[in-house]
Amino acid sequence: MNKPLVGALLSVLFLGAGVAPAAATTVVGPAAATEPATTAAISPAAADARAKAVTFAGTVALSNCSGSVVRTPSSLPGDPALVLSNGHCLETGFPDPGEVVLNKSSTRTFTLLNAAGSGVGTLRASKIAYGTMTDTDVSLYQLTRTYAQIESSYGIKALELAASHPVAGTAITVASGYWKRTYSCAIDGFAYRLKEGSWTWKDSVRYTSACQTIGGTSGSPVIDDATGKVVAVNNTGNEDGQRCTDNNPCEVDEKGTVTVRQGINYAQQTYGIVPCIGTGSQIDLNRSGCALPKP
Repeated sequence: MNKPLVGALLSVLFLGAGVAPAAATTVVGPAAATEPATTAAISPAAADARAKAVTFAGTVALSNCSGSVVRTPSSLPGDPALVLSNGHCLETGFPDPGEVVLNKSSTRTFTLLNAAGSGVGTLRASKIAYGTMTDTDVSLYQLTRTYAQIESSYGIKALELAASHPVAGTAITVASGYWKRTYSCAIDGFAYRLKEGSWTWKDSVRYTSACQTIGGTSGSPVIDDATGKVVAVNNTGNEDGQRCTDNNPCEVDEKGTVTVRQGINYAQQTYGIVPCIGTGSQIDLNRSGCALPKP
């Protein structure tokens, strides 16, 4: 995966190695990976929108990862703000397969960035509202301040989570608050299952080869250049061409066929989070349409 920074520097691997699926394997090496498996052309209009729309405003830097202040289409100004990152970026460590962290007290801090990527203030969590590495790789922190308070203090609005499934070919930007760096490419396609060590993620976003994300970019919002909305959260990439091992995820299709794409990076879709966020930014896993894993 795009390891948390400490993990990247110390070469810390996942805690457990899973058994790779017993199926045929297709290996796509670095050279071949420069030609995406799915054609994903970026239109001139989308390319122009990218230059105009995507900034660092609303992104945050964690101690070891990236993230962003996010809202749903129905969030109210007085609701407590939420920060989106990866489950593997939690200060409590990687959740085990099948584990869900829900409403756990936290005082973690986040550096809020403005459009230029400068830190303008510190935000503090009141709790880990949700976190898991099962089916997806996501964490949501509830903050001590509301969306309106953050906007009033810093002039920065939260990024909106798109409520619908993203589309292949969409021009996107991965905005890393940790590195204050962006990566621009397109959605190449979707992996039915993405397996890495002990973890399996569903319907993952595959980038075209231009998005060469690195350690510390974990948790970065993946922004649709045309709409400015968050469609996914950056989380992993195949570093060495290995098959389904830590830091070397493999794709598994409906028939069990395994494909390895060395040098290609991935994200987890976020539209499925939207139905799970209720009144007052509370996570309600029983809400209609919510499919996030339950404890």
